[in-house]
Amino acid sequence: MSKILNFFFIIFMVNFVGCSSLSNSAKEDIILIKGSDTMLQLTQKLANRFSEINPSVKFQVFGGGTKTGIEELLAGRVDICNASRNLTSQEAKSLAEYYGSIGMYYLIAKDAVCIYVNKNNPINNLTLDTLKEIFTFESSEIKPTNYNNFQLVIRDSDSGTREFLKDLILPNEDFGKSAKVIATTEDIIEFIKINPNGIGFGGIGFSKGVKLLSIEGVEPNAKNTKNDSYPLTRYLHFFTSKSPSGNVKKFIDWVLSPEGQKIVKEEGFVPLWEINY
Repeated sequence: MSKILNFFFIIFMVNFVGCSSLSNSAKEDIILIKGSDTMLQLTQKLANRFSEINPSVKFQVFGGGTKTGIEELLAGRVDICNASRNLTSQEAKSLAEYYGSIGMYYLIAKDAVCIYVNKNNPINNLTLDTLKEIFTFESSEIKPTNYNNFQLVIRDSDSGTREFLKDLILPNEDFGKSAKVIATTEDIIEFIKINPNGIGFGGIGFSKGVKLLSIEGVEPNAKNTKNDSYPLTRYLHFFTSKSPSGNVKKFIDWVLSPEGQKIVKEEGFVPLWEINY
């Protein structure tokens, strides 16, 4: 009887260890990414294409904003944070304290933060000073003789794009109280489409159906983004808590390859180098 029990115990342990190994292996093959809403669709396209080439590697990609992605990275709950801005000094400090390093960052694309207005708006260009005036306007009164007749729509404080513009244009101020907070860049564009006085901002990859304004006389296009002449040019990043390895490293390397950069271009952003189709 004891021999039979021992036999079944051995079979059970073999199956248990085997299942555990499969579970751990499956978990290792899932790359978790969270962060910038600007980069959400781009990252999903990159992940889907990489999975087609490497069927054993799966992804879970979430938005929520750059700030949220960095918080998840600090908590060890994601493999990659996609970010539309640099780390703040406090975020870099937190990474260093928790992981013993400031982590790793990778530039994966360039982007022009565009100022969106309704297609029927006659304005074509704004200066940085005028943009600051619009961003800090406090009243909801319409004053058609100047730029304060705009209804500014912005993302919430988790948005990397919002923080990028605040640091660049409003380093010691905040957006005016009359600004309307909207959840996503897509929602901002929908608002502007149906509101003649609407004005907002977002990545160059989200420009369908609205008019893009020049800033200081420079158009937000691929050429001016690539050569940094457009004043609101930025890089898009991947952050990791440590030097990546395994499938995470393979994925990041592939994103930086000509094939990955081709998808960057297809999604309306600016690749790091010229891509020939």
